[in-house]
Amino acid sequence: MHAIKLTAPGGLDQLHLAEIEPRAPEFGEIQVEIKATSLNFHDYAVVTGLIPADDGRIPMSDGAGVVTAVGEGVTTFAEGDRVLSYFFPNWAGGRPTLPNLLGVPGDHVDGFAAQTVTMPATAFSRMPANLDFDAASTLSCAGLTAWRALVVETDLKPGDWVLVQGSGGVSVVALQMARMMGCRVIATSSSDVKLERLGALGAEHLINYKTHVNWGEQAFELTGGAGVDLVVEVGGPGNLPQSISALAVDGCISLIGVLTGWAGEVPTAALMTKNGRLSGITVGSQADQANMIAAVEAHDMQPVIDKTYPLAELADAFRHQESQQHFGKICVSI
Repeated sequence: MHAIKLTAPGGLDQLHLAEIEPRAPEFGEIQVEIKATSLNFHDYAVVTGLIPADDGRIPMSDGAGVVTAVGEGVTTFAEGDRVLSYFFPNWAGGRPTLPNLLGVPGDHVDGFAAQTVTMPATAFSRMPANLDFDAASTLSCAGLTAWRALVVETDLKPGDWVLVQGSGGVSVVALQMARMMGCRVIATSSSDVKLERLGALGAEHLINYKTHVNWGEQAFELTGGAGVDLVVEVGGPGNLPQSISALAVDGCISLIGVLTGWAGEVPTAALMTKNGRLSGITVGSQADQANMIAAVEAHDMQPVIDKTYPLAELADAFRHQESQQHFGKICVSI
């Protein structure tokens, strides 16, 4: 069967199509024919060497597919079941701990850039009944990250304000989920064309941060001077001063991306004055994923997919991600 392997120390030219032998499931394991995966910044960091990976690592943390064989002792799945991977196979629920955050597919262990995988049954949940494989594969990292920011780490109510940044995978699905919850959304982007699309998805106010440098102040004013209750922060340190400016008293900034750099200054006095919270988030637990799937099904939420590539063109998919021209998620059909 085909798989993509990464030659250390990484780089898009170090991704190679390889032939590997599928492995029969042992006790507690299932074999899954992978139908789709999707790109996340975490995957990009692995394949480009920002996050060091073992030589020959099979990348990609997201996977959606069909169970083709079941090992002894497995009662949760049967052949033919449609399943979705967990980003954190060891985090069943509750608050995160270091052991919970180990075992990430495509990073700590081989991932889903393969036609078939054999893994513990506990590495998978059921797939949303209303989605196809491409759409489902966008949820286990980006979708769950947005869900945790909106539902788990905050106490949002209908009518509360949410600010999303840009048009990448997490930002777009966060906009969709916020509207599902009855929240009002402000969206930022450097592209007026993308802002129009964000508006069509339900963003009430649109800000071009290139033409409005003090976009945080503008967002604050657009809420009638109340401020936003949640900022879904994908930019990181370069954005934080404006995000704090936009924030309501007792509001929360969910830090889920560092696109503007790994470190920087934070206007701590302004954050303190607003009694604001800066909450770092890396995806979520298996219990969170179950709740997210139930909500996706109840509202028939359809993730936004920008483009789908074949497995052999995984490097080109990452180049498309690198260009930042995409809107929503980039998928790979396997």
